Amino acid sequence: MAVASCVGTTVEFYDFFVYGTAAALVFPRVFFPALGSTAGTVASFATFAVAFTARPLGAVSFGHYGDRIGRKRTLVSTLLLMGVSTVLIGLLPGAATIGVAAPLLLVVLRFAQGFAVGGEWAGATLLTAEYAPPQQRGRYAMFPQLGPAIAVALSSTTFLVTGLTLGNTNQSFLAYGWRVPFLVSIVLVGAGLYVRLRIEETPVFRVAQRQQPTTHTPLREAFTQAPREIVLAAGTMTVMFALFYTGTTYLISYGTSPTGPALSRTLMLSLEIVAGAVTALSTITSAISSDWFGRRTLILASCAGAAVWSLLLFPLLDTRSPVAFGIGLIVTVGLQGFAYGPAGALLPETFPTRYRYTGAGMSYNLAGIVGGAMPPLVSAPLAASFGSFAIGILLCALSLLSLVCAAALPETKDRELRQIQPSLATPGDPHQAYTPG
Repeated sequence: MAVASCVGTTVEFYDFFVYGTAAALVFPRVFFPALGSTAGTVASFATFAVAFTARPLGAVSFGHYGDRIGRKRTLVSTLLLMGVSTVLIGLLPGAATIGVAAPLLLVVLRFAQGFAVGGEWAGATLLTAEYAPPQQRGRYAMFPQLGPAIAVALSSTTFLVTGLTLGNTNQSFLAYGWRVPFLVSIVLVGAGLYVRLRIEETPVFRVAQRQQPTTHTPLREAFTQAPREIVLAAGTMTVMFALFYTGTTYLISYGTSPTGPALSRTLMLSLEIVAGAVTALSTITSAISSDWFGRRTLILASCAGAAVWSLLLFPLLDTRSPVAFGIGLIVTVGLQGFAYGPAGALLPETFPTRYRYTGAGMSYNLAGIVGGAMPPLVSAPLAASFGSFAIGILLCALSLLSLVCAAALPETKDRELRQIQPSLATPGDPHQAYTPG
């Protein structure tokens, strides 16, 4: 079950992140050549941000069916939608061929990617959390959390190998080389489907179905019975998105820019592979540790560290040293992984079974709009107008937001998933008023 969730999230997030890499390296010139370098980059990251607006809609739609018919069938649907969308992006002609239709179709397909991944994360984490032994839920819920880290390394590797195979010439890479990582997705999706079709529905969901009918309105129940939990959980997750997408998307563009360190594409992609490995290591460490120290404690520590680091990051990067850039990237994603590891157990533990898929998915994907879409989109204009330190101030503000929200959430590590009734009356107390979920 753990392997199934990890494989599935890796495939889904590979498809999602390969777009981010292309948005930084390729899309400004392929789909927005008339806008120039800066405006083309902004437009490219705007299409990247489209997916984050689609993610809450995907969370609502797939969460509705995940809470009504089960986790397994819903996750098969998200994987298929993501795979088809990604392959079609790889086949999409550029603006030089079909004009304005190219960026319009790109936006539609990116929206479909976001819609699919909006339903993926919550279902995958529920799959492991609802199977896990109660005292090892952090360890088990770690596996879907590894998907994004592996996906970043995998997507960077495919771009790196493609570039090296083509001799790393811009002409061939822009003409067709960038399409290879998107088309490779069809193989990964096939492997993911094979694994997911072999799994069984979670025991927690099956027990809940026997005890009481599944809800017909999971979204309404989630927002009427646990609105504060959704808002606070979303706020807690915001810094994780901000750090991750700043490190894996904006910094690719910054690192290869003539106004930045001007790193080669090969070196930049190699650093992203290392960043993926660091993210995975910090995720594993914090997820396992959360079974001992609690989810909330580790997330609070990461948020505090991120607030300080955000103010140091861009002065370090502005030295334009490749070594300084590598350190900046690795520390940024390492802090993200340290917060992200416990989140795989925290969000499922926050909501009852009847609307757990919807509640966890909405929290996660609302955070994605603020933390995932905004920093890459506004970073270039902020740096141009106020200097790069303004990006650090933005990241610091998001870190403090997450710190406050995490402090307001109760500790959840000792909760029984079949008996959760959300209550924030006594933050930090895991033994709150439970009723069968």
